[in-house]
Amino acid sequence: MLLAVLAAAAVTLVHLVTQLVAPDSGLAGGTQVLLMPTLAAVLVTAAPRPLSRLVRLALLALFFSWLGDTAPRFLEGDSGFLAMVGFFLLAQVVYAIAFWPWRDRSVLRRPALLVPYVVGVLALVGYVGAHAGSMIAPVTVYGVALATMAVLATGLGRVAAVGGLVFMLSDSLIALRAFAGLDLPASGFWVMLTYVAAQALLVRAVLVTGPRTPPPGEPRALPCRRDDRCRRR
Repeated sequence: MLLAVLAAAAVTLVHLVTQLVAPDSGLAGGTQVLLMPTLAAVLVTAAPRPLSRLVRLALLALFFSWLGDTAPRFLEGDSGFLAMVGFFLLAQVVYAIAFWPWRDRSVLRRPALLVPYVVGVLALVGYVGAHAGSMIAPVTVYGVALATMAVLATGLGRVAAVGGLVFMLSDSLIALRAFAGLDLPASGFWVMLTYVAAQALLVRAVLVTGPRTPPPGEPRALPCRRDDRCRRR
């Protein structure tokens, strides 16, 4: 696990620094396609065996995220953007399915806390939609899926809730830059920083919060050593 963590940290650091000093370089692109595989390696090496449903689905979401990072490099124009949106849409759907068993602990049960998510996605889609033209449909579908994932992530606790919100922030920066022309200084750095942070927070929640607070009706997994069989309480 330690080697996987060090590899993920090194790739992330190099990528973020490159985003600041040479965002259009081959090193920026090369390290970006390594971000999700190294994070997946952390998840695989840290998760107890056999891999739980939650871990397996999180790995699938990371795979689709990797495709979203990679596929647009082989396409041009709207095709590349649609490929990115499509693969990240699949990632959000898989994350939502993974978090669904925890829905009774999410803000779905607390309408007052649900309001900011609804208002946020409506405001973003409404603003971006005015500039999106023919892309309004995929942008709307993706926005709804992203917000749904973030809402369901709250069921896994604070870490996952923050991860979901940071994911929404990251993708909002992309949408505002792509459609509304709102480009922050060093925007690539901020987009990738929030993106990696969001994924890392969700992975941590899957590893830590998921086993400690399983869905209602399921036993809690006890930590176990390598030479022991995992027990449940």
